[in-house]
Amino acid sequence: MTADLNALTQEIASKRLSTPVGRVTGITGGVIEISGLGNTARIGDRLVLKRQDGDELSGEVMMINMNYVSMLPDTAPNRVAIKDPVLLYPTPEFAPDDRWIGRVIDPFGAPLDGNPMLRGGASRDLMAPPPRAAERKPLGARLPTGMSVLNTILPIVCGQRVGLFAGSGVGKSTLLAQLAQNMDADVVVMALIGERGREVKHFVDHVLGPEGMKRSVVVAATSDQSALVRRRCAWSAMAVAEHFRDQGKNVLFLADSVTRFAEAHREIAVASGEAPALRGYPPSVTPLITGLCERAGPGAEGQGDITAVFSVLVAGSDMDEPIADILRGVLDGHIVLNREIAERGRFPAIDVSRSVSRSLPAAATPEENEIISDVRKYLGTYEQSEVMIRAGLYSEGSDVTLDQAVRIWPELDSFFGKNDPEGIQNSFNRLNLMLRRAGKAR
Repeated sequence: MTADLNALTQEIASKRLSTPVGRVTGITGGVIEISGLGNTARIGDRLVLKRQDGDELSGEVMMINMNYVSMLPDTAPNRVAIKDPVLLYPTPEFAPDDRWIGRVIDPFGAPLDGNPMLRGGASRDLMAPPPRAAERKPLGARLPTGMSVLNTILPIVCGQRVGLFAGSGVGKSTLLAQLAQNMDADVVVMALIGERGREVKHFVDHVLGPEGMKRSVVVAATSDQSALVRRRCAWSAMAVAEHFRDQGKNVLFLADSVTRFAEAHREIAVASGEAPALRGYPPSVTPLITGLCERAGPGAEGQGDITAVFSVLVAGSDMDEPIADILRGVLDGHIVLNREIAERGRFPAIDVSRSVSRSLPAAATPEENEIISDVRKYLGTYEQSEVMIRAGLYSEGSDVTLDQAVRIWPELDSFFGKNDPEGIQNSFNRLNLMLRRAGKAR
């Protein structure tokens, strides 16, 4: 009751008795110039333009000059005229609360599920710095994922940051939902950045489901919303994760996707005059992405950890495109989904040979590391000779390792696509049994 009263008091205190008003002085390339607000506006403040037909156009302060401020509108500035009034509102406070668990919210902390919701007692900085490097804890224990391949060959440990690289329609969202449902975490925070409106409800109701939502907070900004709102979505979701991390809880943070986060920033940067440099992306996209990723990971002593999975859309499986390249350099591992594997019906369509977990070898015992090494050896041997095998040119007996790889391949490929709710040890036992049958006894 006290918490509700405090939240309500803060909500009332945030209301303003007066609102500064400016006037439109110019419109250039989708950016609106407004006079009269230069001394009161701050970067990130919200603006509401009153059009002559009675409709409103909202936006955000993007640049400030002594004589005017520049507004980046949420939608196209149609029917905007010179001298239209513009109202200035302060940067919205973002105050996460424990009662947000099970809810779907927008990047400003407003509910999207139709039910009322109060803010928390203290606002958070959306651009908060990460914990100090020298004070952060090491990576924690290995986490069960409910999937055989991630329990064994590609382990995820508490506080690890992993990239999920995939093209569209390869099973990326489904894999993220499986992690949200099955990974060991106190709270799951999901950022749906630039997602299709229909997909948000489908993801919450059917993919994530009631069980997944019981411990989840979903922050969503749909593809039709402005670049400012889509970019803010990632920061807001990370602020929610930090709220729970600071309470000592272990948080699973899932972002879908960093590519759309970077594309939203590109729209804003180009509108503000920054020249594109990295295949159309501005130079500022690098510190933007690395800053977001660094906020995840192990917390300081006394805090919890944020285990993060950042999805990346890679067109044509191009792992060298700028966003994928930036993330590979800053994360603790990457999982690559392969369209060819998905097309032959194996899900999750993880390309194990191209995927890496940098939590190894520390995340596994010596015996488990030996099993992983053997599996990767067989995978490499089989894939190097796959064309020859499919062409019927392979002859058994010419190479012992290749013979073993051919024998184990069908069972191993099936293993990579199986769920395993019984845990990590059971996954390794099954994998070791396969090796025994292939002639590598332990």
